[in-house]
Amino acid sequence: MTDDSPRHRAGGGRAARIAARTASRAERQAYITRALKPVEILDDEGLATIEANADTILQEVGIDFRGDPDALRLMREAGADVVGERVRFPRGMCRAVVQRSAPRSFIQYARNPERSVIVGDPYTVFAPNYGSPFVRDLDNGRRYGTIEDFRNFVKLTYLSPHLHHSGGTICEPVDVPVNKRHLDMVYSHIRYSDKPFMGSVTHPDRARDTVELAKLAFGEGYLEDHAVVLSLINANSPLVWDSTMLGAARVYAQANQATLITPFILAGAMAPVTAAGVCAQTLAEALAGMAFVQLVRPGAPVVLGSFASSISMQSGAPTFGTPEPALVLYVMAALARRLGVPFRSGGNLCASKVADAQAAYESANTFQPTVLAGVNFVLHAAGWLEGGLSIGYEKFILDADQCGMAAVFAKGVDMSHNGQAVEAIIENGPGVHFLANSHTLANFETAFYRAETADNNSFEQWQEAGSLDAAQRANAIWKRMLREYEAPPIDAAVDEALLDYIARRKASSPDSDV
Repeated sequence: MTDDSPRHRAGGGRAARIAARTASRAERQAYITRALKPVEILDDEGLATIEANADTILQEVGIDFRGDPDALRLMREAGADVVGERVRFPRGMCRAVVQRSAPRSFIQYARNPERSVIVGDPYTVFAPNYGSPFVRDLDNGRRYGTIEDFRNFVKLTYLSPHLHHSGGTICEPVDVPVNKRHLDMVYSHIRYSDKPFMGSVTHPDRARDTVELAKLAFGEGYLEDHAVVLSLINANSPLVWDSTMLGAARVYAQANQATLITPFILAGAMAPVTAAGVCAQTLAEALAGMAFVQLVRPGAPVVLGSFASSISMQSGAPTFGTPEPALVLYVMAALARRLGVPFRSGGNLCASKVADAQAAYESANTFQPTVLAGVNFVLHAAGWLEGGLSIGYEKFILDADQCGMAAVFAKGVDMSHNGQAVEAIIENGPGVHFLANSHTLANFETAFYRAETADNNSFEQWQEAGSLDAAQRANAIWKRMLREYEAPPIDAAVDEALLDYIARRKASSPDSDV
């Protein structure tokens, strides 16, 4: 929203009502434009120390590039020292390769142009949960995910005004063969939503299928200079890039599509226990991965990703919502800004098995640093349970509500004429409530965020309505949303071409569990 918009000019009456409606529309924008400055917890000296430590790791220890001779060739030709599958980099080499060609921000184009998102500062994009084999709801409990569940979550994400991106493997549809389910998942994103989506990365051939389906949806030549797919490429920490991830990253880079280069680290198991140690290793692994992408195709969009969790030193189980990963998140966000690439991290993460108080506290302790640190792309923004093993229908709705609140918070303080409200105070005078003030009446529809899942009624009203807790209210919301869902339009010829491609690909090989 620019400073000369109606919302900023309005002072009261009809103009303020127009402003309120404009503000309401802004809440449904395709992505968040942050007005808040990112919180920095390390000074330049501290950040430079971590960058130097990452360079030391890259130079003295190196990164294994396993099962991909072509990746080793690229690294050797670029000046790295390659012995077997171990690649050691001269100090500053990876940073120079990335900064030479990686874009500071990029647009991911959606099938509906109004849904396209900008990935980079000062923007934030919320995407749903990713990768859970199990789903949970109040009616059926915990069970393996199905393709119907997957479609349901695509639809719920499409309907939510607080989620900007359709995501990727929102849950694993285990009722579809492993080697073919990616086709159904990508089709679901294209057909049941018109928001941007993520591609398959579990095999290079599946990445190629994603690219081909995207070409059918957007046009053969469109992908050459438009990023329409953003895909998650995870390092095999510690200090390993394997052939599956390298192969998928290569496919997307060659097609000029975007990748999230993300070390997945459980501190104490896959990295040191200290925040500074985790940050140095994360940066080293991510730099090597992003450099690989830029060597495959200079200018292909990349996002520096960080997924760091603590573990229970008693059991070894991942823990979430603890302070140490929050510190890592703040530092990695600052390091990405210094490098000059977008940053991915955060979400509503928890270890709780159900949408209870533990889930709420742990999710808030991850989500608040996500917003305050200025994360650009937020995966797992809605639905995450059980350390990522499950996605919950009710948790999804509760989390999406929090995303809506975050969008309002990220806009910062409204310092427009209407926001300052001096005329309202003059009009009112001492000792008079503001309920009947013209400014209040003009702004009441959008004055405060209206939580979709919270109950603020009196005890008696709450009791009369059934004494429902938050999860029970969320249960009714997702069911209503699915009942009212209407698919976005799609060209019939495009849909036919997508289904034909999928049918031919499925018929070309037998079902497989790998």
